[in-house]
Amino acid sequence: MLRNRLPQLALVALVLFLLVFPTLFPEPFLLRTMILVLLWSVLGLAWNIIGGYAGQVSFGHAIFFGLGAYTSTLLLNNWGISPWLGMLGGALVAVIVSAIIGWPSFRLAGHYFAIATIAAGEIFAVLFRNLKWAGGAVGLYLPIVRGDRLVDFQFNESKAMYYYIVLGMLVATALVTYWIERTRMGYYLKAIREDPDAARSLGINVTRYKLYAMVISAALAAMAGTFYAQFVLYVSPKTVFPLALSIQMALVAILGGTGTLAGPIIGAAVLIPMAEYTRVYLAGRVGGLHLVVYGLLIVLISIYQPGGLMALLRNWQHRRRQRKLAQAAPVTAPAGGMGDGSV
Repeated sequence: MLRNRLPQLALVALVLFLLVFPTLFPEPFLLRTMILVLLWSVLGLAWNIIGGYAGQVSFGHAIFFGLGAYTSTLLLNNWGISPWLGMLGGALVAVIVSAIIGWPSFRLAGHYFAIATIAAGEIFAVLFRNLKWAGGAVGLYLPIVRGDRLVDFQFNESKAMYYYIVLGMLVATALVTYWIERTRMGYYLKAIREDPDAARSLGINVTRYKLYAMVISAALAAMAGTFYAQFVLYVSPKTVFPLALSIQMALVAILGGTGTLAGPIIGAAVLIPMAEYTRVYLAGRVGGLHLVVYGLLIVLISIYQPGGLMALLRNWQHRRRQRKLAQAAPVTAPAGGMGDGSV
């Protein structure tokens, strides 16, 4: 009976661990690493909506991340508007831009769509490098506010509040993903991913549902961008619009397993600590070694298990069930055995 409830007990233990993590591990490096894990889980889940469920591999999601960061920062610096409202403003801007980019781009398929998103991302990076009112290539610094107040979305004495905010964002993003999975939209997106022509022949408006996935994904990525801006108190085209950022969003989901709820979270939990620890402890000894370790895991997973870590977990569970069934199956004597008295 207890064995059957192990998954539920493990989930409860995980939730309790996450809630008390800042108390158990108050060291700045560990807390910062965990904040990044949660942030990249949000970004991986956001990318997974369009890249995993809809099957549209986007390498331009840094656009929406950067728009969220810049929108909230500009509203705060120029008009004193709260970053919380700026987060909603950034999400709205990202939704509009994603619709403008997505509508023509969805006419392309496969790697052509991926190339189009790369081009769009580079256009925005160049554009913001040349916008003087947005700080140009130098970027923008956020004003430092004295005292840690939730309304200011800035915490300088302790980073624990950043942790709980991004944890709440992760829960909200996971709930959105769960809702998509369990509704008609989720089934439509999976059908589009497997065979767009067959989905269209069944009456599914392929472009419309791709667009739905795109705008939801963009809004979530933009909100994560606002959080990042408030966390580091600085934004620039180099930090919020690079192609590498878009690629890492995809890698987090791919490593964990695309088209699943837990995949991007597992991918971030493995990839981000590994990247941080190898960067800190190995890069100082051998320059660039952390990048080798970082890329090696991706190569191994891509070659031996393209379905990601979630596929490995499913295969392990399947083999375990098969062993249980084999052990529980009754043993029958072969026909014409020695016990029938024949010579």
